[in-house]
Amino acid sequence: MDAEIHRTSGEADPVAAVGADGSSMPTIAIIINHAAGSVGAVDTAGIVGPLRAAGFDASILLACNGSEIATEAKRAITAGVGVVVAGGGDGTINAVASLLVGTPIALGVLPMGTLNHFAKDLGIPLGIASAVEAIIAGHRIAVDVGEVNGRYFLNNSSIGIYPNLVKDREERQRRFGKPKWVAFFWACINAARRYPFLDVQLDADGEILKRRTPFVFVGNNAYTIEGFDLGGRKTLQAGKLSLYVAQRTGRLGLVGFAVRALFGRLRQASDFDALLSEEIAIQTRHKRIRVSTDGEVTTMATPLRYRIRPGALNVIVPAPAAAGPAPLASDTGAAAL
Repeated sequence: MDAEIHRTSGEADPVAAVGADGSSMPTIAIIINHAAGSVGAVDTAGIVGPLRAAGFDASILLACNGSEIATEAKRAITAGVGVVVAGGGDGTINAVASLLVGTPIALGVLPMGTLNHFAKDLGIPLGIASAVEAIIAGHRIAVDVGEVNGRYFLNNSSIGIYPNLVKDREERQRRFGKPKWVAFFWACINAARRYPFLDVQLDADGEILKRRTPFVFVGNNAYTIEGFDLGGRKTLQAGKLSLYVAQRTGRLGLVGFAVRALFGRLRQASDFDALLSEEIAIQTRHKRIRVSTDGEVTTMATPLRYRIRPGALNVIVPAPAAAGPAPLASDTGAAAL
């Protein structure tokens, strides 16, 4: 069975198809970031074939950047599809999910990135064939979404050293053609030499903190503490933001923070504040500041106003019996930090 593939050049919108018996076939738009970390040669037939065999009208749309991903997602939404599937890393998932927040349209996930934090925390299989099976099964849950100054995030947002590292790494890749990890290493060295700090005032549901810090991290729900490491999340349905603030640390500590932030594994210590909140306001002396949301960096005006959007996104995940040892808890809050 040949897969129907559109590229982002204004092809026809995905619309409901008619089956052999004359009935309408549910339509799924699959948007794949062809530049994602583990995409390689996309097995389109292996994705579309099982979906069509299960009675879905499925088509794949290949995109190469954030703008194309958003364009295809908007086109699919306008066409009235019931499910939009995003194939790529956390940035790709965010780009599609941001357009589905507050709508009845469900998000399907094909994990094709390097880290795939969102998929892992929801128990979505990292194998593409198994992820497609979960989409066919169609078990939906409503998960929380974080928001900062109108921009959504599914995993986390940060200010300070990490957004600066990302921009430095991208610049080194662009100018010198260095591989991502080599560019990131030299960006870490450069950050340690500059020794950057922010003077921030944080208001978390009325609790005021004033800190001089290299790093502020805000998570969509609580990140679990495993020993001394912040790992994944037990739930994305507790209706809370998690706030982690690093206080003063040394140059080597800054590099350690940056590396653990990249892999989503921050370290809790005596100089590390952690709390849960529904809303967070962050004020600095800077009128504009770099902000990372799910790994994508933008510049925002201060103050930064974070809030949680409970149950704002419908996501297709494996049914609880098939989700493994870490299903989402729908009736318990996040553990106190």
